[in-house]
Amino acid sequence: MESGSFVANVGQDLGLAPQGLSARRARIVTEDGSEYFQLNGNTGDLFIKEKLDREKLCGQTDPCTVQFEIILENPLQSYRAEVRVYDVNDHSPVFLESELRFKIVETTPPGTRFPLESAQDLDVGNNSLQNYSLSPNAHFRLQTGELANGRKYAELVLDNALDRERQPEVSLVLTAVDGGSPPRSGTAQIRVTVLDANDNPPLFSQAIYQARVPENSPKDHPVVTVSATDLDEGTHGEIAYSFSQNSKENSKTFHINPATGEIRLRGAIDFETTENYELNIRATDGGGLSAHCKVLVVVLDVNDNAPEAIVTSLRSPILEDSSPGTVVALFIVRDRDSGDNGRTVCSIDDDLPFSLKTTFKNSYSLVTEHALDRETVSEYNITITARDMGSPSLSTEKTITVKISDINDNSPVFSQTSYTLHVRENSGPALLLGQVRAFDSDSEQNARMTYSLLPAEAGGLPLLSYISINSENGNVYALRSVDYEQIREFQVRVRAADGGSPPLSSEATVRVVILDENDNAPFLLYPLQNSSSPASELVPRSAGPGYLVTKVVAVDGDSGQNSWLSYQLQRATDPGLFTVVSHNGEIRTTRLITERDSKKQKLIVVVRDSGESALSSSATLTIALVDGFSDAHLQFTEVVEAEEKDDTLTPYLVISLCLVSFLFLISIIIFSIMKLLRRKNYGGRFVSASDNVYGDGNFSSNLLDVTGNGTLPQSLRYEVCLTSGSGTSEFKFLRPVLSTLPAEDRNFGKAQTQDLVNNSHLNNETESAAPVSLTDA
Repeated sequence: MESGSFVANVGQDLGLAPQGLSARRARIVTEDGSEYFQLNGNTGDLFIKEKLDREKLCGQTDPCTVQFEIILENPLQSYRAEVRVYDVNDHSPVFLESELRFKIVETTPPGTRFPLESAQDLDVGNNSLQNYSLSPNAHFRLQTGELANGRKYAELVLDNALDRERQPEVSLVLTAVDGGSPPRSGTAQIRVTVLDANDNPPLFSQAIYQARVPENSPKDHPVVTVSATDLDEGTHGEIAYSFSQNSKENSKTFHINPATGEIRLRGAIDFETTENYELNIRATDGGGLSAHCKVLVVVLDVNDNAPEAIVTSLRSPILEDSSPGTVVALFIVRDRDSGDNGRTVCSIDDDLPFSLKTTFKNSYSLVTEHALDRETVSEYNITITARDMGSPSLSTEKTITVKISDINDNSPVFSQTSYTLHVRENSGPALLLGQVRAFDSDSEQNARMTYSLLPAEAGGLPLLSYISINSENGNVYALRSVDYEQIREFQVRVRAADGGSPPLSSEATVRVVILDENDNAPFLLYPLQNSSSPASELVPRSAGPGYLVTKVVAVDGDSGQNSWLSYQLQRATDPGLFTVVSHNGEIRTTRLITERDSKKQKLIVVVRDSGESALSSSATLTIALVDGFSDAHLQFTEVVEAEEKDDTLTPYLVISLCLVSFLFLISIIIFSIMKLLRRKNYGGRFVSASDNVYGDGNFSSNLLDVTGNGTLPQSLRYEVCLTSGSGTSEFKFLRPVLSTLPAEDRNFGKAQTQDLVNNSHLNNETESAAPVSLTDA
């Protein structure tokens, strides 16, 4: 049949609808991997894929069947199927030798039989060799028969005696015909040479010889020795042994010693290929007479084939929640030996959550026996051991890998149930505070972590406005700066959820502790510092050393070392009169008060904290020294009025300084203009610094006092001008004046005196050599 020919409908045989076959992905599996047939998964029709050759598949075995399995998925099932291949008459009978030669003594009596070489026909049944025929002749006829194995044979029978003198050679045509329709035939020529008389033909000691030879016996292994005798003498008594009716297979496997009749192996014999051989032996004497016998060689099976495990279907990976009894794999075990040598048993390791079940002869299924857990074992290497029952037993191993696929059956687990993170107050946003970490025993998407913060509040604000978390890696960041004095710590719940469906999650606590920074200066509780009413204290002049005057009280909003305060006297009217206790701020006298001590004492006390970058505040106190507390109020009033008076002079001093500076600037401008005009009118004649008589420090005795008070003595170069309230003011200034004019310019007149003075002052500032005088503001 041609490729593509229809064989059968498997779907109907299995009782499955066509859509069922397609959904379950039906396919064909053979032991040797051959692909003679093709299954249409949509219709269930079985077609021929490769053209079949029965003789190649089965040889002379009849009936000839091709076996295979039909595998169905989801659920996994298999069915054994076999297709019988019927023979067609596509081979003609063939003789191994196209010409058969016989030497027959003319005295051979009629009725003597001469075995003929059998024809070979690869077909079987009616298509095999059925009959022989002989061409018409006057001496011979053909006698046919059947061997024990069913093969036809023919013998040449002498009907009429031969006469060498009349006909020394007889030519015949032997025809072999099979039973096909139409029949096929093959022919061979028979040439009979008529010999002179040889009265005694050879005789074998046995008509049939039997031998038993183990398979896989080595080359040249002895099989059996045949023996024949001849009563004649000379060349007519010399016997030569040979094969008759020999096939190609026999000639490749055996050879016979023509002189001794010993038969030995020429090639390997295999019980799984051929179980027995039938040999025809001919003994021929020197006169051409011959005798025949048979040798039956039985091949003994040896356990030389280990079992084979062939996996026909494998389901991997499988879900870890697969129920017990789930089919994982199907496989076939075969052993080419026979008897106990071919019987097999299969096993796997006992510590596996799988078991083997027999589906039918030599077919097994691997199924789950217990619950699976991918987190414990993610992959199994299952070794299937197939062992035969021979002696010694042979075994083979087949390892299959079954992977376990994950399901989301494990919740995330945090590395800690509680995390403590620290952040300094006033830290900027986007600061990394730390990391939380969760682990999931599942894999891939089921183990992918997503972190989130659960809503909560702290300090009147949502916690989500203080910190955030990276959903991918669990990094915790600050979103805003935090004030330690407002909130010192807070807690938030962190949730870790995996990517499974449905997702699983767990929670942990994150405690954020705010670390104090030295960001608050000490605050003075006493004395309060304000511009309206400065703090004042009364101390009697009779107070002795260690007298407690007052106490500076301060607090710090920070904590720890940042709030440890120390007190120090920074400035005082009389530094030796008072002292400040550094740890508590008490102001005490250090000595007795004398009459020379000023009635008003001003103290500045600095309060510092102990932070890394120390912050400080200062307190200003006014202390009045009084003779007694009976007139303390009157004395204190006088001190205050004097202080207020001094304070009143300060604004006037500032106004005067500004006015003088303005006038000085105007003078400079006027002097510059006049100098330019003078250069234009007098040909560039100017007063210069070189005309001054200040060289080498020899000053003129006539120094000009611009205040109008007359001439200053030569030894007086500068005058320090202070107001009556300058003791409490830090404002001081110097006013330079020019004392000498060039002689050549004195005729300019007194009206230009001030301008020249300003010009000289400008030149002196440039040259840094002119003497100046400090005058009263």
